[in-house]
Amino acid sequence: MIDLTIAVPVVLAVVSAAKMAGMPSKFAPLLSIGLGVVTFFFFGSGDAVSNIFEGVIVGLSASGLYSGAKASKSLVQ
Repeated sequence: MIDLTIAVPVVLAVVSAAKMAGMPSKFAPLLSIGLGVVTFFFFGSGDAVSNIFEGVIVGLSASGLYSGAKASKSLVQ
């Protein structure tokens, strides 16, 4: 079983690492959602449909967290 509060930062870290490795930024949301779905499909504790739904939520949360932090950073500078 995996917790949402752990999954979001992990997905965010993996997507950030992929971007540093050269992945184009336009694919980051797709990778984020894909990682969330795969993670919860295999390690979730509910049925398949709820695990996929939770995975999408994790992916979207990780994408939003990154874009929100990026927008906040540009406002400070």
